Amino acid sequence: MLEVEFTIEPFVEGAPGPHVTAAIEAVERLGATVEIGPFGTTLRVQPVDAGRIVAALLDAAYANGATHVSIHVGPGEA
Repeated sequence: MLEVEFTIEPFVEGAPGPHVTAAIEAVERLGATVEIGPFGTTLRVQPVDAGRIVAALLDAAYANGATHVSIHVGPGEA
């Protein structure tokens, strides 16, 4: 499994805008389970699915007003 952690800006604590909610909905439609945390949002995916899920996240975020997206990908828990 790979762990994908992302932050979408502009960031407003407690009030995610459509740029955030649309990105989360896009990856959930592809089967990813999203965990929203205080410093970033995390999902775990199979390596074979990572590219299309990250692409969907970026497409949805920028189509809905994101100004910056930070993504970190690394080994996750099995």
